[in-house]
Amino acid sequence: MHSLIIEAIARGGYFGIFVLMALENIFPPIPSEVIMGIGGVLVARGEMAFWPLMIWGTLGTVTGNYAWYWVGDRWGYERTRPFIDRWGRWLTIDFEHMEAASRFFQSHGQWVVFFLRFSPFMRTLISLPAGLAHMKLWRFLLFTTAGSAIWNALLIYGGTVLARYLAEYETIMGWAIAGLIALAIAGYIYRVVTWKPRQAD
Repeated sequence: MHSLIIEAIARGGYFGIFVLMALENIFPPIPSEVIMGIGGVLVARGEMAFWPLMIWGTLGTVTGNYAWYWVGDRWGYERTRPFIDRWGRWLTIDFEHMEAASRFFQSHGQWVVFFLRFSPFMRTLISLPAGLAHMKLWRFLLFTTAGSAIWNALLIYGGTVLARYLAEYETIMGWAIAGLIALAIAGYIYRVVTWKPRQAD
């Protein structure tokens, strides 16, 4: 199983990494840990190079986050709220989550855009309140790029370390990779099925 997943990502190349990372930051098809981790495996095998992989992966991350920043910055609360109320089921967010992220952003300052790139919580969602607060674009892009580059480099390194054990523990690693993807898909399906629209005020 893991060979099929690794081969699929390898065939997509750097641009495929870019697309997957952009999508992962808009809605969660495959976690970035799996995408960049497998990229690290390919680096260890000599099928990809570290710097192009990190650059394309980081560009994808920034693109996906910029999409949310753009929505908040251009639309504001009045247009963003009905959009989330309508499409939140499929985007796995609701307006209450956005308000919580906005309060966190306002309480801790713009540096959270950088530091949350290392956190599984609000890593992507924080881009929306950054846009709603009209954070300066150059600062948003700088913080997002810096934090994402560091995080992606760590994931690639982790993948190269993982590659050392694939041959020895091939079956276990195969199930682990497949399990991570299955958990992500199951979590997404659960969120879609259990999502309830916000009650009108």
